[in-house]
Amino acid sequence: MNFNELIKANKNNIKNIVKLITRSDNEDVEQEVYIKLWKNSEKYREQGSLKSWVGTVAKNASKDYLKSAAVRYSQNSTSDDFVLESVKDRKISPEENAIAQERRKRIIKAIDSLKPKLRETIMLCEISGYTYEEAAKKLKCPIGTIKSRIYNAKKELAEKLKDLL
Repeated sequence: MNFNELIKANKNNIKNIVKLITRSDNEDVEQEVYIKLWKNSEKYREQGSLKSWVGTVAKNASKDYLKSAAVRYSQNSTSDDFVLESVKDRKISPEENAIAQERRKRIIKAIDSLKPKLRETIMLCEISGYTYEEAAKKLKCPIGTIKSRIYNAKKELAEKLKDLL
């Protein structure tokens, strides 16, 4: 397993998982994920998808960070920055809400417009989180077919939604 390729292929996935769980861009946690991947790369067995394994490591590192003493200390801090952050209005403006809702509608419409086999495969793997192997078993087709369908579905979606990217 080439570690540099692993990092390049999963960098955005790791960043998104860390941001989702810690609710901030946290480069320290991302670095911790890379270190754990590097240290445990020899232990990885190709039983599931590599993306799932990387995702699990990122989730666990993010959860560990939230449990850490440093986070608890900063949350109990009364520094001016923390107080200002706590008081800041976190409500989404009506305009931002409308934009997000319109964006969701366009994405759903684009997915719905895919051919049935592409739509079914993209929903299983990207929305429901099935691995390629699990999707292949469920749809009773080869893994190569699943990969091809995912590729074609993403290609079509990218074309239909290019102004959102």
